[in-house]
Amino acid sequence: MHKKEVELQEMLNSIIEGILEKKGKDIVNLDMRHIDNSVCEYFVICHGDSNTQVDAIADSVQDKVRENLNEKVWHKEGMNNSTWVLLDYSNIIVHIFQKEHRDFYKLEDLWGDSIITRVEDK
Repeated sequence: MHKKEVELQEMLNSIIEGILEKKGKDIVNLDMRHIDNSVCEYFVICHGDSNTQVDAIADSVQDKVRENLNEKVWHKEGMNNSTWVLLDYSNIIVHIFQKEHRDFYKLEDLWGDSIITRVEDK
């Protein structure tokens, strides 16, 4: 595996670890590397049951990535209302929804030609 692949996998693992720590639900990883003109290499999508849980998941992801890899989020959006929080790590974008917003936007369907991997809850 190339260094870049190892770094991407370590980032994915840290993001998922942060989501699982705060009991994020229905975690999926969308591999978009083979899609022309995609905005990044991976999307990680999950949801929480409340604004508080969405906030906690977002904070946990940022903490795990910083602890494990010494990386900071490049850009984040949605922290003011916590119905859909986006954490942009350049090559990986994390989407943390409240369930009804996830069901409405259906990112997995929008990027249905990606390779979708479901992450098992602990």
